[in-house]
Amino acid sequence: MNSFVKKLKQFLIFCAVVVFAAGCSTVPNVGYNPWQVVDLSTDAVLSDVAFTDNGNHGWLVGSRTTLFETQDGGKTWEPRTFDLGEEKVSFTSVSFLGQEGWIVGKPSILLHTTNGGDSWDRIPLSSKLPGSPYKIFALGRNQAEMATDVGAIYQTNDGAKHWKALVQEAVGVVRNMERSPDGSYIAVSAKGNFYSTWEPGETAWQPHQRTSSRRLQNMGFGADGRQWLLARGGQIQFSRPDADGEESLWDEVIYPEVSTSWGLLDIAYRTPEEIWVSGGSGNLLVSEDGGETWQKDRAVETVPTNFYKILFIGQDKGFILGDRGILLRYEPDLENA
Repeated sequence: MNSFVKKLKQFLIFCAVVVFAAGCSTVPNVGYNPWQVVDLSTDAVLSDVAFTDNGNHGWLVGSRTTLFETQDGGKTWEPRTFDLGEEKVSFTSVSFLGQEGWIVGKPSILLHTTNGGDSWDRIPLSSKLPGSPYKIFALGRNQAEMATDVGAIYQTNDGAKHWKALVQEAVGVVRNMERSPDGSYIAVSAKGNFYSTWEPGETAWQPHQRTSSRRLQNMGFGADGRQWLLARGGQIQFSRPDADGEESLWDEVIYPEVSTSWGLLDIAYRTPEEIWVSGGSGNLLVSEDGGETWQKDRAVETVPTNFYKILFIGQDKGFILGDRGILLRYEPDLENA
């Protein structure tokens, strides 16, 4: 009984905080909520999603060997299993190009399919691999690029029979890492006190000091050609395309919601102008003018999760991934499109 009362008290406090924060916020509400919660039979932390070339067939991965498959564009998902015996694995990344797909995870696992996931083969990885596989990117037939959680980057052109190291020295344990379409990388250090960049042809990562006293949370590449960063305290910055040096690389700091204490965790572009920002405790913001002004999607504030990752696969397909098995699916407002 004491345990039940304690949990009930914690839930009521959470609800009160959400209501108080919503009342204090001066950010206008969006006119339409395009995000719908998808029911999944798991309480794992979700980490990534990818689709085959038909657009409706996709795979969702997460912690505790979580695998889900969809045949209807992500409206419904069915759990799938891969026999790993007693091994404890967390899948961190999935990528498809056509019917060929790859999945990586920790502590050290690589899966490969050439038939859309009808069957998966486990590819052995060297025990000398620096760090654990963290990101995977399908690049072409039998071609993929894999990055580890310490910044080692490898590429294969023969279906993972052989790998070529692209970076001579690792960058150290990372909090987040993103890859641009041209093959460039940006990574935030584990403690968020600096970030590093790498471009194809370079032999090592280039370190950079953070832009303010606030620790970095996440960084990435935008559809408008800019880089973006999120820092503690709800801070957003975008790079300046016309920058001519390190000092002028970043534009002024933006605080979309000054009164909030929720951390911002990820950014995704639906279009070059429409930017979505996800955060802790069901926090979700959107800008329709490239970050000049912001609106808040209060319809999802009561979803009991942190929105760790947000991504769009085209303008009409998007997902928000959280813990406790929470998945949100983007459903466009066709009447106002």
